[in-house]
Amino acid sequence: MVTSLASLISAPPSGRPHAVLLDSHDYAQAVLLQGKAVPWEEPMAYSNFFSQAQALLKPDVALLSLDRFVDYVLQHDAALKLAMSARSRTGFALRTLLADASLAERSTALASIFAKMQREPVVVVVPSPIKWLLLTHGFSSASGEVSVDADDAENASMYVADWLRAFSALPIAGVILDDRMPGAGIVPAPGPSAAVPLAAYTPIANVSDHYGWGLGLRSIDRVEFRGPETGAVIGQEFWLGDDDASDCGRDVAGTESEAGLLLVGEIPPSAVPETVLRRMAALGRHPV
Repeated sequence: MVTSLASLISAPPSGRPHAVLLDSHDYAQAVLLQGKAVPWEEPMAYSNFFSQAQALLKPDVALLSLDRFVDYVLQHDAALKLAMSARSRTGFALRTLLADASLAERSTALASIFAKMQREPVVVVVPSPIKWLLLTHGFSSASGEVSVDADDAENASMYVADWLRAFSALPIAGVILDDRMPGAGIVPAPGPSAAVPLAAYTPIANVSDHYGWGLGLRSIDRVEFRGPETGAVIGQEFWLGDDDASDCGRDVAGTESEAGLLLVGEIPPSAVPETVLRRMAALGRHPV
């Protein structure tokens, strides 16, 4: 039976005061791979790489970065990028991307092997529909910036919801939509857009409910869930400090000591391994 996201947040498997979800991808690439390329083309090798990081850090959740995998595919698939550029219409590039059979097959193959190899409940992260819409619009034949609204975001969420259905048979505890816009990336900088709340993504919420997945929206300083759970972000400074972390809360944005709290952290690649391990131990000793 798949552990639900709500269950692991209310009763962290690690026994910590609060469950911890880590994005350790860049850090693990720097430390374990010594900066070498991540083996995205080999699901087994990628899953082994990830499992090594999990064994060292011992978070409560296994985070599958499908957003990074899709970025990798786009960097190396010229035919897909060409197909996405065939029209200038807003949303065409995203719909073309998510309708690509090869991307769907490779993504599900990666997720399937990944899920089988992890001890912790699996949460997948993808861009929020508004973010994915803006990022992929840079591949279209349109020129200049694009401004989108909540209606465009809801339409985009239908494409994302359809794409997520491909993962329905896998033991997934939850989905997090990452709403943070990158300062730089593989696509031109996006234009202005209106903030879109989680409630606007009804198609994704319906899919999540149908398959029993938790659903959250990640912003810079918090994670919003559809249920009573809350998510707080551990500042990157936390991983770079070298004291005994007796006051973990000072590096956690907007939190109080409360039940039903998920701590979300992204370890910077420059962090020192010994310091990171001390900080993880501190999270187990102290509530925020």
